[in-house]
Amino acid sequence: MQREFGFAAFRPGQKNIIQQLLAGQDVLGILPTATGKSLCYQFPGRLLTGAILIVSPLLSLMEDQQQQLQLLGERKVLALNSQLSFQEKQYALRHIRDYHYILTSPETLQQEEVLQTLKQLQLALFVVDEAHCISQWGVDFRPEYLKLPRIQQALGQPQTLALTATASPPVQAEIQELLLQTPFTERGSVDRSNIGLMVQETTNKWETLVQLLPHLSRPGIIYCATRKKVEQLNQALREAGYASMFYHGGLASDERLRIQQQFQNGQAELLCATNAFGMGINHQDVRFVLHYELSSGLENYVQEFGRAGRDGQPALAILLYQKQDERIHHFFQQETQQNRLLLEALQTSAREEIAQLVPNLPELQQKWLLGYLHGEYELSELIERIRQKEVERSQQLQAMIQYIETKECRRRVIQRYFGDPEISQPKEVCCDNCGLELTAFYQEPAAIPEGPTEWSAILKTLFFS
Repeated sequence: MQREFGFAAFRPGQKNIIQQLLAGQDVLGILPTATGKSLCYQFPGRLLTGAILIVSPLLSLMEDQQQQLQLLGERKVLALNSQLSFQEKQYALRHIRDYHYILTSPETLQQEEVLQTLKQLQLALFVVDEAHCISQWGVDFRPEYLKLPRIQQALGQPQTLALTATASPPVQAEIQELLLQTPFTERGSVDRSNIGLMVQETTNKWETLVQLLPHLSRPGIIYCATRKKVEQLNQALREAGYASMFYHGGLASDERLRIQQQFQNGQAELLCATNAFGMGINHQDVRFVLHYELSSGLENYVQEFGRAGRDGQPALAILLYQKQDERIHHFFQQETQQNRLLLEALQTSAREEIAQLVPNLPELQQKWLLGYLHGEYELSELIERIRQKEVERSQQLQAMIQYIETKECRRRVIQRYFGDPEISQPKEVCCDNCGLELTAFYQEPAAIPEGPTEWSAILKTLFFS
């Protein structure tokens, strides 16, 4: 164990998951962020005959997983995604039998050429990493997630491992229904006991932020709800003298990877991001995660603040809340409702009419209607699923507001929401409602260097003093 993977012993939950996989069982593993979920397929991968196919939601996560495997001495690793050139992809598909671990996305699996090539393999394990995405993203963001059961069937229904850190009981049930057959479920606690939880209500977020930052240990991540706000806040922080970068899904994939690497290499002390940055990012020493804007629910919130303190040292999750912050999420929900209303209006249209309409629609609506035109579902089924998701989104946002407004232990509120098997007792590093003070995380403000500040004066000092 120590020699092969660098760990002296299994962490809670890992051994049970691995034993059940080696016994041939489908498994749902719900383990906290930063507790080594990857080992749950890396370990059996050394013992099972056949390829390990890992479905990941993000390019950055695939790259991180690929690097982890290579650091363990595994050379037969392929990241089959949009980063490959045409020639690289064709080479990879021709030599697919040479790879033991294949990392890919739900979208790539929809490509007929890729699927037909993978059908040639003996698959030992089908891994869905960050499996909560099938519920969180499956209808109104990335509908390809809902097609994973079809992929499993096309690949001969291989043994499946679904991994996540954040699955409330309804999400757990959806994962089990869509992906797994009579699964063994290992549910660990969602609690990250080294992360202090705080909410600070404010009437001026920028002023509150600039008052906090000089005292907080860095590096830190600042989450915003929109790309526009991410860029605006990053610019303001840079103008205030902070080494800040920004990250969101609107950037080109190679740019996102570059920013992730630079942040992990210590080239910036602050990263402003949407929730496109997060899952599986293995940056060990993030000291705080600050939410400048509200998350859409506790599922996202716990995933996002889980980027902090992966080294086990004390870290801080702080949420700045201003009255009516939830309006941005009401706006997003209204967009989904408008999309559903379009589908309802098309129910009486002929397929030929819908086919003519598709090229003029936004990408998500195109995907929905193409699925209907290809016979994957009826419009009525899709409309009902979207309607159910609207109700879930509203409930998730309400749970987020209740977390902000609660007077009881915030850690217990989170654990209860996710159906934790054990509810923690308040700890020294707990939450503001249990008496935790921000000053517990303060460091001495960095001294302002004395001497010349103009570049001409600095150069004179360097070369002529």
